Amino acid sequence: MLRVELSNINVGRDKLFRILKANHMLITPKKRYHITTDSHHRFRKHKNIVNEIEFIRPEQVWVSDITYTGNRKNPSYLALITDSYSKKIMGYDVSASLEVGGSLRALEMALKERSYANKPLIHHSDRGLQYCSNEYQQILKDKLVSTSMTEKYDPYENAIAERVNGILKQEFAIAAYDTDLSTKKLLVKNAINLYNSLRPHLSNHMLTPDKMHKQQKLKRKQYKSKKLNNEVIVQL
Repeated sequence: MLRVELSNINVGRDKLFRILKANHMLITPKKRYHITTDSHHRFRKHKNIVNEIEFIRPEQVWVSDITYTGNRKNPSYLALITDSYSKKIMGYDVSASLEVGGSLRALEMALKERSYANKPLIHHSDRGLQYCSNEYQQILKDKLVSTSMTEKYDPYENAIAERVNGILKQEFAIAAYDTDLSTKKLLVKNAINLYNSLRPHLSNHMLTPDKMHKQQKLKRKQYKSKKLNNEVIVQL
């Protein structure tokens, strides 16, 4: 995005990062310590059916996750549903608890935002109570959406969802401010609007998620990882 402006002053990528580092402007990744997944429940768990799927179009596979965005004084949780091909955040909800309601609202928003409702869709998530619940699975069934779930405690099984969580928290700082729930919802809404409409992705050929979602011709970049099944394609 800055290539033209930087070239005029003879600054390339490496020099730019040296300048950012010297001015303490680089993002420092933080590990997640707050557990949001409870997979010890009575509900049915599903197989991982997207392990080796190549994402070739929007609304082929959605990935879901919940991330903690609050603190002890003002707890809050963000439920997200992201399109694996375009990286567009299709649905989201901010709530004060891990109850199923937040995930259901995110799912309902995502379903309303569909642009290719006539195409087959797979919903991929961890084995958390929210996604395995009868209410959540009934909506997927009613909308003819197939279910896929992680089978191990490995972040690579839901890598895209983890990556989007990190972008929102590290680049858009949605969890950095001690605010009440109503203000947190406004912060998240603004961040997601900016993410979808303005932030390009290298794997999207430098298109924003919104622009990538509106076409079906470009092939996404793929990265290989040996974390799963010896050598499995991880599409970040």
